Amino acid sequence: MNDSAGIAAAETTARQRLRAIFGGSVGNLIEWYDWYTYAAFAIYFAPSFFPESDSTVQLLNTAAIFAVGFLMRPIGGWVLGRYADRHGRKAALTLSVTLMCLGSLIIAVTPTYQTIGAAAPALLLIARLLQGFSVGGEYGTSATYMSEIATKGSRGFYSGILYVTLIMGQLLALAVLMVLQFFVLEAHQLESWGWRIPFAIGAAAALAALYLRRNLVETEAFKKKAETAEAGQLTLLLRHPREVLIVIGLTMGGTLFFYTFTTYMQKFLVNTVGLSKGESTLVSTANLFIFMLLQPLMGALSDRYGRRPMLIVFGVLALFGTVPLLSALSQAHDAWTAFFLIFVALAISSLYSSISAVVKAELFPVEIRALGVGLPYAITVSLFGGTAEMIALSFKNIGHEELFYWYVTACVFVSLLVYIFMREPQRESLI
Repeated sequence: MNDSAGIAAAETTARQRLRAIFGGSVGNLIEWYDWYTYAAFAIYFAPSFFPESDSTVQLLNTAAIFAVGFLMRPIGGWVLGRYADRHGRKAALTLSVTLMCLGSLIIAVTPTYQTIGAAAPALLLIARLLQGFSVGGEYGTSATYMSEIATKGSRGFYSGILYVTLIMGQLLALAVLMVLQFFVLEAHQLESWGWRIPFAIGAAAALAALYLRRNLVETEAFKKKAETAEAGQLTLLLRHPREVLIVIGLTMGGTLFFYTFTTYMQKFLVNTVGLSKGESTLVSTANLFIFMLLQPLMGALSDRYGRRPMLIVFGVLALFGTVPLLSALSQAHDAWTAFFLIFVALAISSLYSSISAVVKAELFPVEIRALGVGLPYAITVSLFGGTAEMIALSFKNIGHEELFYWYVTACVFVSLLVYIFMREPQRESLI
C-alpha cells in the first residue's frame, strides 16, 4: 500500500513539474516575444517616430531607445528579484508579464511623430522603460524557477528549455514579420500602420500568459526556505561578492556575442551586407530556429560533462572566431553565405546560452537566488548586450565598423578568463 502511495505521489509530482515547466515556459516565450518585437520591427516603425531622412540615423535613434530599455533591466532585476525572494517566484513572474503587456499596448496605440510631435518618441521611451523593467525581473526569476523546479540531474537540460522559449519569442516576432511582409501587407503599409499589429498581438498574448502564471505552483525550494528578514536584500547579496563578480564576468562576452549575431544581425544584413529586408528576415529566422533546437541538447551535455568545460570551449571559439566571422559576413553579399556564417556563430553561442541560466542559479542560496541571478546579469546585459546595436551603428556611422568586431572579441576574452578560473558550478551547486 505504501509503495502504491509512493508511486502515485511521484507521478503527481512529475505531472505538477511538467505543468509548472509548461506554464513558466509559455509565459517566458510571450515575454520575450514582446521584447524582441521592437528589434524585429524597428526598420519599419523608425520613420514614424524619428522623421530624419537618413536611415542609419533613424536606426541609431531606435537603437538608443532599445539601449535605454536595457538600462531599466537592472532596476527590474533588483525590484522583481527581491520580490521573488521574499514573496515567491510565482508572484514575481505574474507581475513581470503584466508590465510587459502594458508596454506593448502603449506602443501599439501611440500616434506618430507627424501627429503628436515629440510626445511620440517620449511615449515609445516610456513603453520600453516598462518592458525593460519587466524583462529585467523576468530572466532572474524564470531562471530561478526553472532551476528549482527541475530534478538534480536535468537542470542543464531545463536551462536549455528556458532559452528555447526565449528564442521562440524572437522567432515568433520574426514569424509575424514574415507573414506581414510576404503575405498580408505591402512595404508602405508596414511602414505606415502595419508595424502596430505585432505589438497588439503581444499585448493580447501577455494576458493569456498572465492567466497561466496565476495558476503556477510555487517551488519546493522557496516554500521550504528558512524565514529571514534579509531574504532578497542587497545587504545579503553583498555577502556573496565572488558569485556576483562571476555572474558579471561570465555574462559579459556571452551576452554581447549573442546579441551581435541575433538582434543586431537583421540590421547588419540590411545595412552592411546589402540584403533586402525580406532576405534578412529569412536568414535570421532560419538560423534562430536551428539555434533553438541546439539549446536542450547542449544543456543535457552540461548535465553529463559539466558546465565549465562548455563555457571554456565557447570562450575559445568566440575569441578566435568573432573577427573572421563578422569580416567574412560583411563581404558576403548573398543570403546563403550569410546563413552559413551566422549558423557557425550561433552554434558557438549555444555552448554559452544553453547553460547560462542554471550556472548563475547554482551559485546562490535560495533566499537570495532570484536577486543574485537577476541583478548582476541585468546590469551586465544592459552595459554590453543592450548597447551592442548602438555601438555597432556608431562605428559604422564614422566609417570604422570593423572596430566593433574587436570590441566583441575583447569582451569575450574577459569572460574566457572567468570560465578558466571559476570552479565547476554543477559540482558545488547550492540548489
